[in-house]
Amino acid sequence: MAILSISELTTFRWTFEEDVRQLAAAEIPAIGVWRQKLSDFGEEKGIELLREYGLQVSSLHWAGGFTGSDGRSHQESVCDARDAMQLAVELDTRVLTLYSGSRSGHTHKHARRLLRSALDVLLPFAEEHNVCLALEPMHSGCASEWTFLTTLEETLQLVSECGSPHLQIAFDTYHLGHDSDHWNGLEDCIDSISIVHLGDARCTPKGEQSRYPLGAGTLPLYDMLAALRAHGYRGYFEVELMGEEIEACDYVELLANSKRAFAQLVG
Repeated sequence: MAILSISELTTFRWTFEEDVRQLAAAEIPAIGVWRQKLSDFGEEKGIELLREYGLQVSSLHWAGGFTGSDGRSHQESVCDARDAMQLAVELDTRVLTLYSGSRSGHTHKHARRLLRSALDVLLPFAEEHNVCLALEPMHSGCASEWTFLTTLEETLQLVSECGSPHLQIAFDTYHLGHDSDHWNGLEDCIDSISIVHLGDARCTPKGEQSRYPLGAGTLPLYDMLAALRAHGYRGYFEVELMGEEIEACDYVELLANSKRAFAQLVG
């Protein structure tokens, strides 16, 4: 069964409490929790609220920046990721989305070593607590501030090298849907996908992300989801929308449209 979730990034202007109440009112079963919103509301209160409304947590967003691209030291970013994994345990979610950090003046090879070093520290904790670290590759047109991983192939190679079932990938249709090679070969990597992020687009990314509501763009979402499901993906489908088109949206209407479009995509 395909399970719909909405990332809190989608409803940027709402508070954590509004997100929970509105998703429950819309009968959407799961939420992708954004750490910043939960922190602003209060972690203990937030966990209680999720339980009160019976919302599942599809994933926790995000940790990473291991290359120092966001101003933190390598050690600080690793410690933060450990904290995020502990929070994921408390939220009863298996998935923590990871962004490697940009090259940040490093050679590609050194940036990769920094990421591997962080993963070497984090994976034993992830394995002990049954948390899956989901590395997200991004389209090269909008990845520069977030990650040096811009192809599915390189990300899967890194996952394979680490050799842990607790390191997988986040498959984002906005980033990977522009090249059919990324989803035509899904049978070879389906077991490495821990979360699917959904977003539509009308052109290839360039600069800031400019996502569109599901079905309002030109990406082959139906074909991608059909391929994912046909090859055995049984995880959450988490709607993650942002950009100028989304900023102007009425969020209640956006939730309803996302629910309706998702039903059509998986029907």
